[in-house]
Amino acid sequence: MTETAARRLESYVLGSWQTGSGAGKPLAHAATGETIAFIGSDGLNFADALAYGREKGGRALRAMTIHERALMLKAIGMALMERKEEFYVENTWTGATRRDGWVDIEGGIGTLLTFASKARRELPNTKVLSEGDVEPLSKDGSFAGRHILTPMKGIAIHINAFNFPVWGMLEKIAPALIAGMPCLVKPASQTAYLTERVTRAIIDTGFLPDGALQLVCGSAGDMLDHVTGQDVVTFTGSATTGRKLKTGKAIVENAVRFNMEADSLNAAILGADSGPGTPEFDLFIREAANEMTSKAGQKCTAIRRIIVPRVHEQAVVEALSERLSKATIGLPDDENARMGALVSLSDRDGVREKIAALLGDSEIVHGDPDHVALVSGDAEKGAFMSPVLLRCAKPFDARAVHDVEAFGPVATVMAYDDAAEAVALAERGKGSLVSSLFTNDGGIAAEIVTGLAAHHGRVMIGNRGSAKSSTGHGSPLAPLIHGGPGRAGGGEEMGGMRGVKHFMQRTAVQGTPDMLTAITGEWVDGAESRSGKHPFRKSLAELKIGDQIVTETRTVTREDVEHFAEFTGDTFYAHMDSDAAKANPFFEDRVAHGYLIASFAAGLFVDPDPGPVLANYGVDNLRFLTPVYFGDTLKVRLTCKAINPRENAGHGEVRWDCRVTNQKDEVVAQYDVLTMVAKTWPLSAEALDQMAG
Repeated sequence: MTETAARRLESYVLGSWQTGSGAGKPLAHAATGETIAFIGSDGLNFADALAYGREKGGRALRAMTIHERALMLKAIGMALMERKEEFYVENTWTGATRRDGWVDIEGGIGTLLTFASKARRELPNTKVLSEGDVEPLSKDGSFAGRHILTPMKGIAIHINAFNFPVWGMLEKIAPALIAGMPCLVKPASQTAYLTERVTRAIIDTGFLPDGALQLVCGSAGDMLDHVTGQDVVTFTGSATTGRKLKTGKAIVENAVRFNMEADSLNAAILGADSGPGTPEFDLFIREAANEMTSKAGQKCTAIRRIIVPRVHEQAVVEALSERLSKATIGLPDDENARMGALVSLSDRDGVREKIAALLGDSEIVHGDPDHVALVSGDAEKGAFMSPVLLRCAKPFDARAVHDVEAFGPVATVMAYDDAAEAVALAERGKGSLVSSLFTNDGGIAAEIVTGLAAHHGRVMIGNRGSAKSSTGHGSPLAPLIHGGPGRAGGGEEMGGMRGVKHFMQRTAVQGTPDMLTAITGEWVDGAESRSGKHPFRKSLAELKIGDQIVTETRTVTREDVEHFAEFTGDTFYAHMDSDAAKANPFFEDRVAHGYLIASFAAGLFVDPDPGPVLANYGVDNLRFLTPVYFGDTLKVRLTCKAINPRENAGHGEVRWDCRVTNQKDEVVAQYDVLTMVAKTWPLSAEALDQMAG
């Protein structure tokens, strides 16, 4: 372990790096006790910093489309990945091994990149999001309503915990920035040096507009006294601190959105079918040991309660103790060390105090909280600690085991007699981020998971089928909710594009179809439309929302239906047997296939010659609304509904409203047609290169 020159951490506010007044508080290396940095934010003007983010950063972000923001994050993520080795150096200062740091550093960057990718894939390239269907509000269609989502015009203040100084920042700023909301990050002081290092790398890219991201290293001071109703506060940390912040005067008076991730006594449950000798038993032991030792157990998702069938309790204690005994402990940059140090000596002392409280209900069956065998390092200077496994003999009579979270390499085994008891024990945690269940029995899974769901943000099922692919109990993932009810804070983070919407305002807009179309950029039935040149002959440079074609007609014959049935093999009785069709309550006689109707519709509206429409990639919301009988005549109205140009590409996606009617003007089918359309036509050499790439 080499000596490190301590640096004074700076905050990035008001467009520049600034040092707080005074020498700052010293921060110690978790494994050596060496002073590595000084931190302090005294003298910074938090009111001005918040205003700067709202006014400068917010305005710049809202001027961008969602895809532009997403591509910005992609570029930042790629730049961070190139500099990851710089971050791994300071990762060891937190006490984490490289393996532990991978989750924080590359997992955090990967989360940023995932959000960037999903935003471009799942959200339109626009500044306003439409949500849900248009709601008709009048009989004649002249008045309708629609929900829209627009960026909040405040700033997102992210107050983060010490255990994931990189991931904790990136997983929060990703959805906020994609939503168009600037961010101010306040990391926990103990590991703020790593957050500062990564923030410097982000600012160095020059990709973010001024004010889009600010950083405060040190105390938050009076920051939350200056929040407004347009701001969002996210907090990760203890429930006690979270409740104090959430009930702050300005937050309460201004009804500020407050998302909290707090304490969580997560459980892992072994199914009754998964005894010794089964793959599920082995997976359970491996996962429990990993969650106790990864990041020295200092993870908000770590397993704290190990709930097992009574008949297998002793086998679990023995197998888990044996595995934990092999967990070598030492300096985080020592390749022989499987587990590093807790983040600080004070944290280690706190964990020891919590173990003492747990001993009122439980007994230690493996490990010694006061002594540790090291492969490297100094047990007096570093915050090292042995994994400690406890057993609670009477978990339904105990309180501490369900109330006290020892935030370190500590877990307690407890037994249950049936599935209902397993669920009841998990529920004693009063709300958790995650629980896991290890079983290969679908019936057991259905009973326990549905019982757990109301008290958990996430439930992971482990078994032999996903053994090689599972991300594990303790890994929050960008597409899924990270959060939980009750004592876990009651908040949600990530969840894919759900997370983006936390930073947007949902508004119901009412008006004429023309007004809704103008606001959302998506054609609403009843709004103005234009005919003339076939819209399939128009590139994105020419195509406009509301461009429309009403086709000629085509009569459906018995021969058409029978040919389609023979050709496709779809000989469902309603198409082929008159008596059987009449016996069906939905039909008067034999009917045409729904997919025949869609095929005939395409034949009516498609322009066959080469042109700017490059490909059809599907349909959405296909519904067959009125039966089509022999002799019915079909007609199509096809309208350009939405245009979604892709950034850095020679084409975009066009959504077409397709309405198929019969001779009575009854709608027989309604759906959206999705096509890829060239931005210009003929295609330029540059566009061809982009598509080939």
